[in-house]
Amino acid sequence: MTAAVAIGIGALILAAMAYDIARLITSAESRCPPLARLRGRRAALEHAEQWCVGPRLHDLLDTATYQHWMNSLAHGRRRPTEKPQGVRDG
Repeated sequence: MTAAVAIGIGALILAAMAYDIARLITSAESRCPPLARLRGRRAALEHAEQWCVGPRLHDLLDTATYQHWMNSLAHGRRRPTEKPQGVRDG
């Protein structure tokens, strides 16, 4: 009985390994896991938010443009949909 259980578990492990290898080899499989992509996107949005705060703190960005940029970031866009109007040369 113990041998049958061990053979069954071994067969399941081999099947899982074969499935995983086949999944990684196929062209339809993405190369990075979904959580890594999500973390990369969030990190990029956080970096864009930090960059946007800098010009606002130094009075190089007016309130309306700052709010527009932050709204774009809140909707997942790293760059605003239109060219900013309130950036002063500095």
